[in-house]
Amino acid sequence: MKLLPAFLSVGLVAATVHAQQVVTMDTSSRQLARDIFKQLIEINTTDSVGSTTVAAEAMRQRLLDAGFPAQDVVVLGPNERKGNMVARYRGKADSTKKPVLIIGHLDVVEAKREDWTTDPFVFTEKDAYFYGRGTQDMKESDAASVTTFIRLKREGFVPDRDVILALTADEEGGKSNGVDWLVKNHRELIDAGFVLNADAGGLNTKKGKPVNIGVEATEKLYADYQFTVTNPGGHSSLPKRDNAIYHLANALVRLDQYQFPFELNVVTRGYFEAMAKVERGQLSTDMQAVLKTPPDAAAVARLSESPLYNSTMRTTCVATMVQAGHASNALPQRAEANVNCRILPGHTPGEVRAELTKVVADPKVEVKLVNDAGALSDRGENEMSVTPPPLNEEVFSALRTVVGQMWPGLPIVPEMETGASDSKITMAAGMPSYGFSGMGIDSDDVRAHGRDERIGVESFYTGVEFNYRFLKTLTGQ
Repeated sequence: MKLLPAFLSVGLVAATVHAQQVVTMDTSSRQLARDIFKQLIEINTTDSVGSTTVAAEAMRQRLLDAGFPAQDVVVLGPNERKGNMVARYRGKADSTKKPVLIIGHLDVVEAKREDWTTDPFVFTEKDAYFYGRGTQDMKESDAASVTTFIRLKREGFVPDRDVILALTADEEGGKSNGVDWLVKNHRELIDAGFVLNADAGGLNTKKGKPVNIGVEATEKLYADYQFTVTNPGGHSSLPKRDNAIYHLANALVRLDQYQFPFELNVVTRGYFEAMAKVERGQLSTDMQAVLKTPPDAAAVARLSESPLYNSTMRTTCVATMVQAGHASNALPQRAEANVNCRILPGHTPGEVRAELTKVVADPKVEVKLVNDAGALSDRGENEMSVTPPPLNEEVFSALRTVVGQMWPGLPIVPEMETGASDSKITMAAGMPSYGFSGMGIDSDDVRAHGRDERIGVESFYTGVEFNYRFLKTLTGQ
């Protein structure tokens, strides 16, 4: 598929950027966006104790209060805690265009109060930042989408086709992924010509200055593996006996010391080609050098020191949870670790499991794939990332227009999402999906899934304005 040459020809606006963020929202819209954002942050939507239903119902009420008909805003899901909101903004009655589907997940990863400086479920404005779990991933974009729907409704705007907003459950984990459930059970509610997903791509900044806006063109595949060691255990006064914890620890050390092979695909090659024109000095030189055949090994090594570039160039696996032992005075009978992998397109979980077994190099350590329901299973081990979607000129024409208004000269760069998003589900369902947003996050301040998650106050409002302008430009032609 000749995606990247076309992608780059329409996308790369300029190599030199002299851009300033522009926000022209009225006071009422700013307050609306803030109120919705605060409301979402303060609803706990974690898998363990939270409820996406509560958040979905709250957003439904917002849209009903703004004048959306009740039949066009529904909350539904597989159980009482995993509700999804689907809202339809009706377009011109005689439109022949298929709807646009906007997706955004309401759930967030777990957050412990003792780890944070502020309460993760209390919306806190401090030092020009908004703090709270979900401020970067991805309640900021959920709030922007709901705000945009309300602003356009108040203006009496009629889009040139229907626009559907789906705010969903369990993208971060759990057994009730909302996008998957809707595709399988209520496809008629969300069927669309293409999908916009702000959970991937986005505005990249350095010290608040825009550097580029990334558009997700493909993504890695998510996979969890369980490393397990079992033995009979015994009395702790006999430490020379076989110890499950030591076997597991040594396996994890070997994993930490291992790097999967360097590899570029059509998307990541296009990314480095574009970024080499934006960056300067050694970094630009290294980006050009890894594109050579063969790639320059020293340049690969230097770029690999950056977590982002390392993840762009290879499959990555990291231990995320460890459990072991059953008593303080006994040798452990069982030791387990969860290893989370993000797999490059073109490779399968089965391939990676085989490679991990080689890396561990210990027959006492069993390596098993964990399925989406959290159970040990080989099901899905032959899954692959979906093919990048074809260029949609409507999407990119509107994107170029709005980027030109807000950040003149800002490069638009194709990216491979180094994590994973619900776009893999919508693309597999036959709906081309594109990932980007206007929420600027500094490259050295990425705190999604981490402690003290935050987004700049003005970055948030800029992203809300971008969302509004883009949707109006896309559907107002």
